[in-house]
Amino acid sequence: MSQHLSLVRVGQMGAIDQATIQAGTPGKELMRRAGSGVWSACVRHLALHSDARVVILCGKGNNGGDGYVAAARAVANGHRVDTFCFAADVDIAGDARIHLDEARAQGVHVETDADPGDDRVSDAIKSADLIIDALLGTGIKGSPRSPYKQVIETVNRSTGQVVAVDVPSGMDADTGEGLFPRANLTVTFGALKPAHVFCPGRSACGRLAVADIGLLDSEVQSRRDAIVSFGVQDPTLPARRGDAHKGDAGRVYVLAGSAGMTGAACLTSLAALRSGAGLVTLGLPKSLNDIAEVKLTEVMTIPLPEVRKRRCLSLRARGWIQDAIERADAIAIGPGMGRHHETSELVRRLLKESRTPITLDADGLNAFENNAGALSETESACVLTPHVGECRRLTGEPVTDPIASARALADTTGSTVLLKGAPTVVTSPDGQCYVNLSGNPGMATAGSGDVLTGLITSLLAQGVDPVRAAVTGAYWHGLAGDLAADRIGQTGLIAGDLVDTLPEAAQAIEAGTSRLRYVDHQP
Repeated sequence: MSQHLSLVRVGQMGAIDQATIQAGTPGKELMRRAGSGVWSACVRHLALHSDARVVILCGKGNNGGDGYVAAARAVANGHRVDTFCFAADVDIAGDARIHLDEARAQGVHVETDADPGDDRVSDAIKSADLIIDALLGTGIKGSPRSPYKQVIETVNRSTGQVVAVDVPSGMDADTGEGLFPRANLTVTFGALKPAHVFCPGRSACGRLAVADIGLLDSEVQSRRDAIVSFGVQDPTLPARRGDAHKGDAGRVYVLAGSAGMTGAACLTSLAALRSGAGLVTLGLPKSLNDIAEVKLTEVMTIPLPEVRKRRCLSLRARGWIQDAIERADAIAIGPGMGRHHETSELVRRLLKESRTPITLDADGLNAFENNAGALSETESACVLTPHVGECRRLTGEPVTDPIASARALADTTGSTVLLKGAPTVVTSPDGQCYVNLSGNPGMATAGSGDVLTGLITSLLAQGVDPVRAAVTGAYWHGLAGDLAADRIGQTGLIAGDLVDTLPEAAQAIEAGTSRLRYVDHQP
């Protein structure tokens, strides 16, 4: 079983549905499974008391058909259910019609041609304990029109828990734009959509549940746009042999720091240690060495030649660095290095000459501003870790679609690209794309990226290939942030908290207990 979940765009999902139907699974059966999956997710995730009042809102299309199935399940479970369809009875056709008739036969009262301005309808929505939004599906483009616009506005004034079927109604499933209700839980089918994981859609979807309705796995795998990392099971972390010594656990060399930015160098080094590296050596400008030695007990330091009065690395450091690199299993280059022209030239020369795996971050990336193609000249296996601004500086293009931008940069450089953001996207040189869902807004703090750089470099030094190091590192880093936020909240979260929590996050990953906090996948 794959550790990951698929992410598909609307057009791809339509083709997957049709292929599944043509292979022998009737559309009405897929709809039955979808509606049943919605109700099962409600029971699993929401604390519904026996006399909870349930309101199910349906449109005339397939999304409404899922709602009728869920309504029948809710009635069978003994709940009080009001089901409103905001379309005329004669306009409901196809598989949705089949399930409307079946629901009525099972005792579900469905009021068609409902008027959102009717006090009885609006009062039912406002007083509901649970609202199931089955109004509009993934096919909508543009803002919802009447009567759906009024219904959505009424839902957003209610106090009940909202469960969205596939996506919150009115949300563009590819972009996350639109007018839509804010859901506590969104239940989708077979695969996630971009709006579930990228803002602004992500902020309105609540918890995500993926119901397996029997779509052809081969079609999903061949048509998907990206992979959501570790939505099914946890990653595997490097294991140490019973007779291992520190040199066997990975030797990391960190090249970082300049005046005013020793913190970045120290955070990267500590994160590498906390994520399992046996030996970490920090090379930094010689005038900053004493500061680093006070801050770092377990990290070795190498004072390097610096640009006079600028306290940043000079070209004269090149020979010292090459000697250290030869003894390293992986290198981190860039955190807090500064953008002096001599430091940037040093970075460019080191990349041309190195054959050791490298994580290139921050000012290491800025050394290649508007010249990303030069990164393809290195013989090292590289992981590039730009944020959106650094990606724009590398390519000269704004980032409007993170998946497309990460793919383009990976193709240009021949490197693994980790594009930091909410969420983070990892792309391999061959175009395989991963989206990471761990983490929280509290991690938008100075030094968080430096911790990630140290973590990825540690994994590289322990023998993990670049793509897996980037994907696993992003997940581990985000989980550490989630565990830290659980303890102290998001507001006061600082990068040092992430370093301290990395071992706890590793324990959760190794115990297989981390994955269900992000996405619930029910086969």
